[in-house]
Amino acid sequence: MGRSARLPGFGLTMGVTVTWLSLIVLIPLAGLFAKSATIGIGQIYATLSDERVLSAFRVSFGAALVAALINAILGPIVAWSLVRYVFPGKRIVDGLVDVPFALPTAGAGITLTTLYAQNGWFGQILTPLGIEVAYTWKGIVAALVFIGLTFVVRTVQPVLEEIPSEVEEAAASMGATRLQTIRRVILPALYPAILTGFTLAFARAVGEYGSVVFIAGNMPLKTEILPLVILTKLEQYQYGEATAVASAMLLVSFVFLLLGNVMQWRLRRRKS
Repeated sequence: MGRSARLPGFGLTMGVTVTWLSLIVLIPLAGLFAKSATIGIGQIYATLSDERVLSAFRVSFGAALVAALINAILGPIVAWSLVRYVFPGKRIVDGLVDVPFALPTAGAGITLTTLYAQNGWFGQILTPLGIEVAYTWKGIVAALVFIGLTFVVRTVQPVLEEIPSEVEEAAASMGATRLQTIRRVILPALYPAILTGFTLAFARAVGEYGSVVFIAGNMPLKTEILPLVILTKLEQYQYGEATAVASAMLLVSFVFLLLGNVMQWRLRRRKS
């Protein structure tokens, strides 16, 4: 008798998967594009080419990219400390990494604004130095770094745990310096995980609203973010324009995610 090419229950599980994804992802997205199409191509172009919308695109995607790059550098360092070293309060520090997930985003935004305002704990130190964070582009980046760090740390940490310390000792015994060991042994194994964390942090940052809206200042053409533009249009009953902006935001995010996935695939293929 010939063996079945698929595990039993494939049809049922695949049917449940497609149905569930359709209900929570595909149908809502289809409705989003369908609603934006009701205003016509000319109105869509006019909405997306508006100076205020273009500025919001630059702020949201630019700040998200900078924050994700910062997290791609700091995240592996935090993960390295948690995996390779033993120190008092390690479990507490490990738990603090997940705080951005547990803390409401609005609470994070209010806290960061309080800290970085001119009379805040950090603001009192930075403002005399000519560094203003609250109600500026820097404040947006700070908020996005806060909410995105967890993604990079939790993505890199399991990979680091699978790399035995004997690998580093073997490299050292062959005459490699500490920097050479990190650059030629550790980092090549971490690149796919770092890229995955970077992609997740970027995707999370692009659509962030709660932690950014308080510290951004929401000044049109300066610190206004795309989610706020969408909310403003919804409050003005401009549903077609709001969905057009949301659709464009979704398409640009999808392109970035697709590029990230392609790079991950190439890194894994090169590694294999």
